[in-house]
Amino acid sequence: MAILSVIKFDGLRNREWVVYRFPGEEFNTGSQLIVGEGQIAVFVRGGQVLDIFSAGTYTLSTNNIPILSSLINLPFGNRTPFTTEIYFINRAAKLDLYWGTTDPITLIDPKYSVRMRVRAHGQIGLKIVDYRVFITELIGSLGDGNIVKYDNVIQFYRGLIVTKIKTLISSIIINRKISVLEIAPLLEEISTETKSNLHEEFDRYGISVLNFYITSINFPDEDFALINSILGDKAAFDIIGDNRYNVKRTFDVMETAAGNEGSGGLAAAGLGLGIGTGAGVTLGQTLNQNVANTVQAAHIACSNCHTMNDSHSKFCYGCGNKMAQEQLQCSSCQAAITSNMKFCAQCGCSLAKPKCSHCSAELAAGAKFCAQCGTKTEGDA
Repeated sequence: MAILSVIKFDGLRNREWVVYRFPGEEFNTGSQLIVGEGQIAVFVRGGQVLDIFSAGTYTLSTNNIPILSSLINLPFGNRTPFTTEIYFINRAAKLDLYWGTTDPITLIDPKYSVRMRVRAHGQIGLKIVDYRVFITELIGSLGDGNIVKYDNVIQFYRGLIVTKIKTLISSIIINRKISVLEIAPLLEEISTETKSNLHEEFDRYGISVLNFYITSINFPDEDFALINSILGDKAAFDIIGDNRYNVKRTFDVMETAAGNEGSGGLAAAGLGLGIGTGAGVTLGQTLNQNVANTVQAAHIACSNCHTMNDSHSKFCYGCGNKMAQEQLQCSSCQAAITSNMKFCAQCGCSLAKPKCSHCSAELAAGAKFCAQCGTKTEGDA
């Protein structure tokens, strides 16, 4: 292999790279090393980081590669060959890296008791701060090619990020009893705590977590439809009250059952409520009683012969007695009486109207004189 005299990496336009391994290992002490802005050049031999160069142009000599030259005992001279690996590391911060949960977090919403499949997505910012640690501890795990991109780093850490997020979100929802629908105001708090939890793990490999954000926590539409249905029912409770709502639901089910052929009629309506056989029987009994009351209310018994007549009948079918009787009060005890009664059922007082002793005209209640002849009544005699 030819000995290279110029060592440089122009970089990638999209700045997605993290590490670039220079393709060659044979150099000499007269070679030029060109390190661009935002780059670090690291000399590695036998897996050990030796010399590090920041941005600038260097002519390699025993003076500026002291650790390497002492390790391989380079003699003085302008063209002394040596073998090493050279890595260029991107010093720039990468703030627009994205992550997301690959599978949902399944849990029971503590407020609505509905199974929810929660997913989370967000953004993370990273920067390589300890080049020695990053090269020696992590570079071998990120791939065998000459270029390692930030996507490789995120892929390496994806399991850690997702585990931390799942644990933290589940803990907040379950322990604090916060509904998934109400977790949005806590995104900043969750983001800050997750960043703190991730910091130690990233720091082990020379990487600094500059920012960490959860941009969304979401779930499938069908899960939200269940909660939306519950919210609709709750609104009905709040507006019309529990009792009226239950009555309304009962008649809704009855109407549906009546419209379904072969559904078993009203007996099936109780089962259609989804509340068990016992509740269905109770509902059936209640309905039967209501029907009986309705039938009874549609008929009225004759006070004379007790024959059942339609409620709108004016005279009895059986005896011809007048059905609708004028409602009066007993003048003695004020009990309710009808116009056809002769004596009060409460006090036994005669209900016949008094007559004038002189002209036999009916006297008005409480009259002191006859309205026809002016004779004074016996009660005031």
